[in-house]
Amino acid sequence: MRKFTLVIGLLCCFLSFTQSKNFKISGKIISEEEENPLEAATVYLEKIKDSTLVTYTITNKDGGFLLEDSTPEINLNLLVSYVGYQTYKQKITLNTPNLSLGNIKLKVSNALDEVLIKASAPITIKKDTLEFNVASFKTKKDATVEDLLKELPGVEIDDEGKIKVNGKEVNKILVNGKPFFGNDPSITIKNLTKDIIEKIQVVDTKTKSEAFTGEEGDKENKTINLTIKEENNKGVFGRVAAGVGTNKRHEFAGMFNRFDNDQRISVLVGGNNINSPGFSFGEIEKMFGGGNAWFSDNGSFSVNGRQFGGGQGITTSNLVGANFANSYGKKVEASADYFYSNSNSENQTTSKRETILSDSRYFSNSRSNSNNDTKSHSVNSEFEIKIDSTFMVNVKPSFSFSKTTTNYVSDDETLNEDLVLTNQSSLNSIVENDAKNFSNEISATKKFGAKGAFLKFGLNNSFKNGNSDDYINSNTEVFGTNPETIVRNQFTDGETNGTNLRADVTYRLPIKAKEFFMNFGYKFERNKDENIKNTFDFNDVSNDFDTFNTALSTDFEYKDIKSTPGISLSYRKEKWSAGFGADYVFRTLKNNDGLRPQFNVERGFEAIQLNSNFYYKLSKIATVYANYSLSNIPPSVRQLQAFEDVSNPLNTVIGNPNLEPTNEHRLYFGFNTFNWQERTGFYMYASIASRNNAVVSRTTIDAETLKRVTTYDNVNGNNNGYFGMEYSKKFKIDSLQSVKFRIANWSNFSKNINYNNNVQYASNVMVFNPNIGVDYIYTDVFEFKPRYRISFTNNKYDISAFEDRNFTSHNLDLNAAFFLPKGFEFRNDITYNYNPNIADGFQKDAWFWNASVAYSILKDKGLITLKVYDLLKQNTNARRTATQDYIQDTQSTVLRQYFMLNFSWKFNSLGAKGEIRGNHFYED
Repeated sequence: MRKFTLVIGLLCCFLSFTQSKNFKISGKIISEEEENPLEAATVYLEKIKDSTLVTYTITNKDGGFLLEDSTPEINLNLLVSYVGYQTYKQKITLNTPNLSLGNIKLKVSNALDEVLIKASAPITIKKDTLEFNVASFKTKKDATVEDLLKELPGVEIDDEGKIKVNGKEVNKILVNGKPFFGNDPSITIKNLTKDIIEKIQVVDTKTKSEAFTGEEGDKENKTINLTIKEENNKGVFGRVAAGVGTNKRHEFAGMFNRFDNDQRISVLVGGNNINSPGFSFGEIEKMFGGGNAWFSDNGSFSVNGRQFGGGQGITTSNLVGANFANSYGKKVEASADYFYSNSNSENQTTSKRETILSDSRYFSNSRSNSNNDTKSHSVNSEFEIKIDSTFMVNVKPSFSFSKTTTNYVSDDETLNEDLVLTNQSSLNSIVENDAKNFSNEISATKKFGAKGAFLKFGLNNSFKNGNSDDYINSNTEVFGTNPETIVRNQFTDGETNGTNLRADVTYRLPIKAKEFFMNFGYKFERNKDENIKNTFDFNDVSNDFDTFNTALSTDFEYKDIKSTPGISLSYRKEKWSAGFGADYVFRTLKNNDGLRPQFNVERGFEAIQLNSNFYYKLSKIATVYANYSLSNIPPSVRQLQAFEDVSNPLNTVIGNPNLEPTNEHRLYFGFNTFNWQERTGFYMYASIASRNNAVVSRTTIDAETLKRVTTYDNVNGNNNGYFGMEYSKKFKIDSLQSVKFRIANWSNFSKNINYNNNVQYASNVMVFNPNIGVDYIYTDVFEFKPRYRISFTNNKYDISAFEDRNFTSHNLDLNAAFFLPKGFEFRNDITYNYNPNIADGFQKDAWFWNASVAYSILKDKGLITLKVYDLLKQNTNARRTATQDYIQDTQSTVLRQYFMLNFSWKFNSLGAKGEIRGNHFYED
């Protein structure tokens, strides 16, 4: 097998189609009437016999284009597409390697004209929409939407599954303009297949109200809309999968979808004990979750912000979900989803921490075992009601319920600078929690006239209730000249309640129709939280928990009441837009303590808040944007409370009623572009924030016992920020081979003013994360995608008592795929991690290798896969964390090696399903 793999690799690197000829075709696209250059027109070549796409490009700001590629074809069709103009078509002959077509004139389109040419451009750039024609992009057989997105220019999907388009994160995915399982991107892209999708549209993310009124949306986030083929809007489709493995490992998943024009019903189920959400069907690379996902020690997962499962270590989880969407006439759209999940997580964690003081340091060692069992239900719905063309109402109620049982055991010890044991503690607790949450959002929007005026009203309310039973048995020993032993055997009955209400109203007054607006707004918020904990000590006489412990009990009622009137101006042109707004905040914080009325708090705050933004479209392919904000952040009520919280025997926390609110200034800048001619993309972003009166912890540590007393204080001079950039370029070697090069860096920095044993100091932290990646693709034969990341962390202090710290970590990913004859696919995902600075006793480096072999059967509707996880038995999650005053190394339970055999089968009764040509799937 090793020799066969080597031969295949060598063939992939050196073989090419000698009959293919290189060509360059240039020209300029202009309008016929005014002869103006047309920027962002799509120019593309198709084979005459079957209209298969050969290559494409987008014209530059001068209307120029250059098509550069290779093909064995002599005669091809050249087409030009531009919004508002008739599609141009010309037959060309490649009888010379360099062909200049001069000026190509496009005629203005008229809706009454007969459509002579029916064609679909690979990419269409509209005013605020980027549209991809799915049939123009090649993918592997049985490709999902995720596989398709990875092939689109300007689109990146990182190891954590985050999608970015030209550097902007995608936070919502719709199907035919409607939510699919609560807009959760991972469910949508991993489970819908390419063969039902016709177009992919990318737009700025907007709320329903913003889309209705024509307001500008979120410039920093994108929404992807998947347009289903018209013939595929009626029928059923889905897939089922199951796998069994060594060490009693298993997984199963199933999804059923029924589309009937505007009505959609989807059901999914899943379960496994391999730390996976269970609904990605585990096929080939998806069985490994992609890159570093296997290193995650957290068995929980979330769907549209809703958390399922929980805990760390090895998790067994099960999930059932359903989604419904329908339109009732032209005025009402409704959607709803339901999820049930349960999970059980087992974990063991070991950590070592070095804490740095102004005049010394101390060391902490911790070991813990936990078992977490969670069951949860979640229901979400949305109703959009268009009363008429000027009035829309949107309602979004949701409800969730969860119940969690946690068993936790830990042992901790603290040693002074001379490694002398100063205190130690053990803890054993059993906690049962249940939580209920209900929320509802209502918005009503009324438009007036055609100039852009509207009145918008919103009402959000939520209710939450939680109950807990906590049995705790702990023993804390403090050594030294005055030794102390603290033994606790207690039961705590806890209850939390929360009521939140927010109302807002906005009126937009047009100063210049559809361009210049003045906005008047008012917001009112009232948040009320209750926290009741009744703690009882064990009574040896009655053999029951019946001795009330006032010091460890609470009876709080928090209120946060805020009124915010505001005014803003916004100006919008075709190429640029800008806005500026100011709010005045009236805020009252109240706390009523039923057990300690002497610590009741009521504070009032007033402040100005500012926000501004600027957006400029340098061209149809390049944008620059910036925003500035001034925010006023009050201290929490808990930070203002002066009573002593002694729930942790080794750390007493005391609030400070004299705290002032924090003023935060934040500036953000971004730039992105994608050069379609050269297949290069570049984006960069930067943000910096400065805080005055920042609230920080102020801890005093006893030199002998290392017991801590923590309070809070205001400091000036804290700031933080981040910046990043990415450059990518794709090279085509020939019609089958391509190389994509990517280089990027992400960095952050911070300056933190803090206290250490009443000594004020500053910590300056700078982190650099440069990375580089190369994708080599030999179509239908081989893929090789190496990635390398290195992280540098530098921590400098302004006092000599603290030693400056530097840390480095390395990560290498090697992903390779071989597409073998007769439906076989062989994939290898190899990761190497090296942390040279980690403490002795922890694993500093590891090779992590996953491999799988897949075989397609049943006319590509079935797939049999054999995979091996952690082939080298070196999986580890050892990590180093550094803050301004401590360094910590941790390591916890990870999934170990297993082999698994999987089978999956897909079904589809939708319309035309395309046809198979060669070893790839193409759509008509």
